[in-house]
Amino acid sequence: MQEARHNAALSAGVELVFDCIAGRAYDPRHPHNNETNDMPAFPAALARGILLGAALISSAALAQTYPAKPVSLVVGFAPGGSADILARLVAQKLAAPLGQPVVVDNKPGAGATIATAAVAAAPADGHTLLLVTSGHAGSSALYPKLSYDTQKSFAPVAKVGASPVVIVAPSSAPYKSLKDVIDAARKSPGKLNYAAGGGGATTTSLAAEFLKNEAKIDMVMVPYKGSGPALTALLSGEVDVGFDIPSSALPHIKSGKLRPLAVTTKSRSNVLPDVPTVAEQGLPGFEVTGWFGILAPAGTPPGVVARLNKEVNAVLGEPDVKERLQSLGVEPASGSPADFGKLIESETRRYGDAIRKLGIKAE
Repeated sequence: MQEARHNAALSAGVELVFDCIAGRAYDPRHPHNNETNDMPAFPAALARGILLGAALISSAALAQTYPAKPVSLVVGFAPGGSADILARLVAQKLAAPLGQPVVVDNKPGAGATIATAAVAAAPADGHTLLLVTSGHAGSSALYPKLSYDTQKSFAPVAKVGASPVVIVAPSSAPYKSLKDVIDAARKSPGKLNYAAGGGGATTTSLAAEFLKNEAKIDMVMVPYKGSGPALTALLSGEVDVGFDIPSSALPHIKSGKLRPLAVTTKSRSNVLPDVPTVAEQGLPGFEVTGWFGILAPAGTPPGVVARLNKEVNAVLGEPDVKERLQSLGVEPASGSPADFGKLIESETRRYGDAIRKLGIKAE
């Protein structure tokens, strides 16, 4: 079925080019009139037709041969964190349907903007992809001098899943609830410190900033290059509190090394049903939901994007993948590239407005 659609697009492109060359004017606004339009083609119409036809041919041909080499899935955080865990799960499962290895490439630092810039500048052929978190939506407000546009520089491929942020403390710490942390921070402003994954425009970092604003407390963030290093620091007692995604924090919670204090979503998490929400603990209306997704460089052929979207959705629908994601506190997603693009657009407005209003600056 997919091959038939590609062949149809290829045939349409070839026919369009020959129609233009033959002198039949092409009007994209009224395609049904083109068959009977015998007037000479104007140069502009001829140029538009040839370019559109060539684009259709190129896109269809590339989609048929894609991928021609291993695919790189770039992650803006260090190994061991939530984004890395999800990327490796999806990459492993995508290799078979794509017929090529999918290699995870970690490029941590600067709130994932180093990795994002690298993918924005990569060839738009579908062989370099980017796994993003919801923090991507806040990057443009937090880093006004980025070398790329968080929306225009990318083609949305697929949303992978959604997850809460969990607020944790070492089991040896005196904090038994979020209220204990808030009370301690109010008693000694600026004394408590915390880790929030990769810092900058990340879901965990922004969740911490929103909590500080709502609770009217002053805590100091210690920046790390991802959840892995941040959790290591938390477990060693280097920081007092951590903001993380369940997928990376859960093993330490289950082992008893970390104590979960709250989740940031509207309702409790299925994997942490006994952990109250932030809203339940004195901050009504508080909600931060993290999400993950895959982007390609802008200009990636629509046929390649459609193929990737189809395969990612299929992987996310596999029973073992769904079970694994849900066990990590991630609810698997599905949907079209357009659906994911709309989410990024709305979240960019939401995060941007909040960052500017709160005056949040990159660490």
